[in-house]
Amino acid sequence: MDLFAVATTKFTLELYRQLRESDNNIFYSPISMMRTLAMLLLGAKANTEQQIKKVLHFNETTKKTTEKSAESHVKNVHQQFQMLMTQLNKFNNAYDLKVPNSIYGAKDFPFLQTFLKDIRKYYQANVESLDFAHAAEESQKKINSWMARQTNGKIKDLFPSGSLNSSTILVLVNAVYFKGQWNHKFDEKHTREEKFWLNKNTSKPVQMMKQRNKFNFIFLENVQAKIVEIPYKGKELSMFVLLPVEIDGLKKFEEQLTADKLLQWTRAENMHMTELYLSLPQFKVEEKYDLRVPLEHMGMVDAFDPQKADFSGMSNSQGLVVSKVLHKSFVEVNEEGAEAATAMSVESRSLSVPKPNDFSCNHPFLFVMKQNKTNSILFFGRVSSP
Repeated sequence: MDLFAVATTKFTLELYRQLRESDNNIFYSPISMMRTLAMLLLGAKANTEQQIKKVLHFNETTKKTTEKSAESHVKNVHQQFQMLMTQLNKFNNAYDLKVPNSIYGAKDFPFLQTFLKDIRKYYQANVESLDFAHAAEESQKKINSWMARQTNGKIKDLFPSGSLNSSTILVLVNAVYFKGQWNHKFDEKHTREEKFWLNKNTSKPVQMMKQRNKFNFIFLENVQAKIVEIPYKGKELSMFVLLPVEIDGLKKFEEQLTADKLLQWTRAENMHMTELYLSLPQFKVEEKYDLRVPLEHMGMVDAFDPQKADFSGMSNSQGLVVSKVLHKSFVEVNEEGAEAATAMSVESRSLSVPKPNDFSCNHPFLFVMKQNKTNSILFFGRVSSP
């Protein structure tokens, strides 16, 4: 799944560039968003299809192929999503992970059977027609109720009252829920109040968790940052914390961060098992995003335009257009673990760990939660203020 991992990483960082302008905390699930857009891709045609492929970075992997093989590759992309979700959804007593996705269409737009067949085959997706024209409020409550059930009650009221109306035609919904235990838990006895520096001049008190243990680690001299891998129980999933050396170094680090570098830095062979004194703040982040503007900036324009949208692979009815793309996510990190509801060479190299071996997350940092076997980014976030 190398090309698949590259595509998910590029999508992750391109979306992050759209969201990082504010100083707020950020948290979202790239793989959940991509899965929903890939579901949409199944029914898209012409320029609408090409634009979605571009946003998902699926076009880049088919540039040198023939049209027939390119079509085959796109089918293979859906198969890779199918395999990934089957793997993620299989029972695992080490963690609980849910990535619910749904497509809701106005009942006047009947879905084609071929589309329904493919979306169930590849995505086991919930596809439903709702009466937005005459029962928008009831439809909104139904979607919210379904989402709350799928995320153990962590994500509620995805759609506030009045957000859907008679003009709503097509709604894509995705969320994510994750609850896992660290492979090595933090001892609560070692947690104490410490300062978290929002910038060089301002700090706030936080509950700082601590443990001394061996972790995969890399120090990046060229970008003045360091990365630690904190595995979850079973080691199928890991959180990678990307910490600039300087208190105010995150913005500069973000500007230098690319998909190729992120993939390279977090490869197991490029990290070294090192004894570290790790300090990580308890934090909780809950975010909600309307993705229409970010996706338009990334190149997915026609899907939202009634005059240009082509979803003829989804329905024979004319005028089908995407009205909303919403994403809501929740993550809580504590001593037990996390609860969330939602190759090329590079200049940097692994160096000897500076002494002492402290990894203190006492200023803004990024974090990535990955499925290690497929190298797929399940969650991406920024902690500016725990």
